Amino acid sequence: MLEIVKNVLEDMDKQLYRIIKSLDHLDDDLIWKKLKASTNSIGNLCLHLAGNEYQNFVSAIGNKPFIRERSRREFDPKGGMTRDELKNLLLRTRSESTSTLSTLSEDDLKREVTIRYTLEDWNNMHRVDASDDETYDVRVIRLLLIQVAAHYGYHAGQIVLLSKLLKDMDDNITGQYH
Repeated sequence: MLEIVKNVLEDMDKQLYRIIKSLDHLDDDLIWKKLKASTNSIGNLCLHLAGNEYQNFVSAIGNKPFIRERSRREFDPKGGMTRDELKNLLLRTRSESTSTLSTLSEDDLKREVTIRYTLEDWNNMHRVDASDDETYDVRVIRLLLIQVAAHYGYHAGQIVLLSKLLKDMDDNITGQYH
């Protein structure tokens, strides 16, 4: 496995461990609780992370079918998945990502990939009213690896903080002194 892929997956696995540890402290109701109308629940963030990782690593890099309902499913405040279902989704997505990324070569890192979006998601993300059915970004794989890992770490931190706000606990979720 390439060094950059190994490093990205190790960091994302560390973040995934923190997310799972956070989820383990909460019941299903707290996982889907929003602290304010303008914020996301932990459940929404988990769905978002699984969708983003699948879209970029498995679909774009791995050429698997594009399957994602970002606007409709990931940010639906109602939830509908249990803690165990969310954990399994995150772990299954990571397994697919690891399988896809472990086959990359040095030449692949320079290759451009197409990241597809639904028209609704594109419009919501970019605050536009595009009408073209072909909505996509093109990225070089090396850069995409870094961007997805940074995005994952950002939301993992939110999940850790939200879990601590929702349920006071002494457990050090991050494994670090702070």
